[in-house]
Amino acid sequence: MTQKYIHTGRLNDLFMRFLQWRERHISERTFVIFLALFVGIFAGLAAQVLKYLIHTISHLLTSHVDLHNGNYLYILLPTLGVVITALFVRFVVKDNISHGVTRVLWSISQNKSRLKRHNTYTSLIASSITIGFGGSVGAEGPIVHTGAAIGSNLGSAFRMSPRILMILVGCGAAAGIAGIFKAPIAGMLFTIEVLMIDLSTVSIMPLLISAITSATIAYAYTGYTFEFFFVQSDSFAVAKIPPVIALGIVAGLVSLYFTRVMNMMENFFSRFKHRWIRTAIGCLILSGLVFLFPPLYGEGYSSIMDLLAGDTSAIVNGSIFYGDRGSVWFIIAFILAIILTKAFATSATNGAGGVGGTFAPSLYVGCMTGFLFAYVFNMLGFSIDLSLKNFALIGMAGVMSGVMHAPLMAIFLTAELTGGYDLFLPLLIVSTIAYGTIKVFEPYSIYTMRLAKQGKLLTHEKDRAVLTLLKMDSVIETDFLSVRPEMTLKEMVDVIAKSSRNLFPVLNGAGILLGVVQLDDIRNIMFRPDLYRKMNVASFMTSPPDKIIIGEHMDAVMKKFDTTGAWNLPVVDNKGHYFGFISKSKIFNSYRRVLRHYCDD
Repeated sequence: MTQKYIHTGRLNDLFMRFLQWRERHISERTFVIFLALFVGIFAGLAAQVLKYLIHTISHLLTSHVDLHNGNYLYILLPTLGVVITALFVRFVVKDNISHGVTRVLWSISQNKSRLKRHNTYTSLIASSITIGFGGSVGAEGPIVHTGAAIGSNLGSAFRMSPRILMILVGCGAAAGIAGIFKAPIAGMLFTIEVLMIDLSTVSIMPLLISAITSATIAYAYTGYTFEFFFVQSDSFAVAKIPPVIALGIVAGLVSLYFTRVMNMMENFFSRFKHRWIRTAIGCLILSGLVFLFPPLYGEGYSSIMDLLAGDTSAIVNGSIFYGDRGSVWFIIAFILAIILTKAFATSATNGAGGVGGTFAPSLYVGCMTGFLFAYVFNMLGFSIDLSLKNFALIGMAGVMSGVMHAPLMAIFLTAELTGGYDLFLPLLIVSTIAYGTIKVFEPYSIYTMRLAKQGKLLTHEKDRAVLTLLKMDSVIETDFLSVRPEMTLKEMVDVIAKSSRNLFPVLNGAGILLGVVQLDDIRNIMFRPDLYRKMNVASFMTSPPDKIIIGEHMDAVMKKFDTTGAWNLPVVDNKGHYFGFISKSKIFNSYRRVLRHYCDD
């Protein structure tokens, strides 16, 4: 044991010497490039491990499933996977690892871009079980969480500053998307549009290197092929632009429906305080939906590939409705039901205790939406005939753009996934219109709305971003001497003599703020001894122009300063207990410090 400690001590000493050598000989910007390369390698390997585990588990469980009729394994398997995941999270991880992308956003804005060490592998394990057993979620959220944790922990190991950690977190997220989809451009755009990391002279090279490295690893493992096989059999014509515009509006409304259902179901599950009741209810919903609509099983990529290949009837394989596969109206009803129920299946998977993301579900719903739009359009007998495959592809970009609020990422991801670069114009049109449509109703994406409601979202707007990074604890000043309302003017003068401030909070015995005394307000009476015993604090104290509630977002705090014109405002809790004061000068000093620290190129 003693030798082990000596060996560990020597390693730590060598590592510290290396850090000192690096600081003397390698600039921070250059060293970040090397770290980004390793983040890309590790995140790329993690993406391949995750895909391998999901496909292996799924193949072992479903290789003997009968596709010609309803199979009751669709009831058992998703439930079993969610329960195993819930047990793993509860007794092994002992931490909440759901909503991976939202947790990455929270760590950037509220925890100096630091993620826990176990996040480098726990989301990967949990999501592979959830999805491999048929949970109706995607692997992209967990791989973003994993990649971001790899970047954060690697940067922390080398004592990088929070500003560099933020870039490395973005590198890990970009590498995760690039590795799982073979889409380096989409990975980089994800960090800009979803994680809202600024594209600057410092960040652009690390992000590119991580994304390209991860995508290269993916191509090395699986070959230089696109994730979804797609051959454009019908060239796009200008005459088809009106239907494309209409699809953009439909995709925007579908993405709004998807977002609202996800939020509604999340609120529904939050009402159940006992975790195993949530698990039971979620498993019932998930298993029932997957049994009725087998395409909801797992990520659903096989259904996407069927539609992109033009195989319409394959959509009902494995369902109890297999015999109706030739009915046109049944196909329409079946696909519409899948579009409407996918959000319920996804939220039930996560609500029950599974671990997965909404990335793949939005792609899936978009593919179904585009396909159904073209299918119905052609049935109505218009003079223009729409390609079902093309519109299924275009719909993927539309719904993803709306759900993620990331039109550029949706365009490039769809093109990189399928090689559908010849459809770049309709992809641009649909993504832009879908994004514009949902923005009318929802200002934030499905990932950011939770943090935005709490005022903890980091955005590209520099002022608001810096205020988000500011913590109230760091700007509260507590060196104000307090007085009581029954104190006489003489006692008040004695307190003034001991204080270096010109503002005094008035508190009762329970620490409740009753008012304030400003030195300027009593300057004309404080030198009159004849009033020392006649007046007390209650007679000349005043109410503060406003109060700041502890924990309030700094953006709201600044609005109170702007509205009142005050230079100092008291901080209290919801019951009125006094904590201190916040001054404009303290905020401005902290603002300049954070701005230099995080936003220096």
